[in-house]
Parts: sequence; C-alpha cells; structure tokens
Amino acid sequence: VQLVESGGGLVQPGGSLRLSCAASGLTFSRYDMRWYRQSPGKERELVASISSRSSSTNYADSVQGRFTISRDNAKNTVYLQMNSLKPEDTAVYYCYARGGIWGQGTQVTVSS
Repeated sequence: VQLVESGGGLVQPGGSLRLSCAASGLTFSRYDMRWYRQSPGKERELVASISSRSSSTNYADSVQGRFTISRDNAKNTVYLQMNSLKPEDTAVYYCYARGGIWGQGTQVTVSS
C-alpha cells in the first residue's frame, strides 16, 4: 500500500499549485481521503477531506474558499487545488487514506 504526493514547490503569494496523491495497493474508491499539512513547530493540521464517492467535502476554516479537494477514482488519485496562496500556507502537505495510511509529504513554500 502506497500514497505518493507530488506537485509541491515554491510559489509567490497569490499564486496557485495543484497537489496530487497517487494511491496503489488499495481499493482506492472505498477510502475517504484527506490532506493534512504541518509547519515547523506546529501540529499536523487537517486541511481538507473528501468521501469515497466525492459526495462530501470538508475544509479547514483557514483554506475555505481557496482550496478545493477532488478525486478521480479511475486514476486512483486525489487532488488539492490551492489558489490565492499565502505565506502561512507554507508547510509539508500529506495525503492520508482513512485507516492510517500516510504519504511521504510534499513541500509547499509560499514566498516572494
């Protein structure tokens, strides 16, 4: 079982990034999925979640209206579209499959 994130990088404030998380070794369409993030010195924070069939999504107040979580069960992939990025969004972003499966994380840095 493996989750592999990609799409992180350095972006200026106000910019956009799209993170991807590719799953393998599990029946992806049965799993609720989440994105978390962690900044240095801070606890890991739940950013967004999506149900197995995309019928339900939820967001942290800090990203509501700026981030969008989505998934493609045919591609075993979950996405996080991040718009209007702020310096405080800088963190390592982790993909999580409900049941305790974590990806390795991808760094997002928002800086001018």
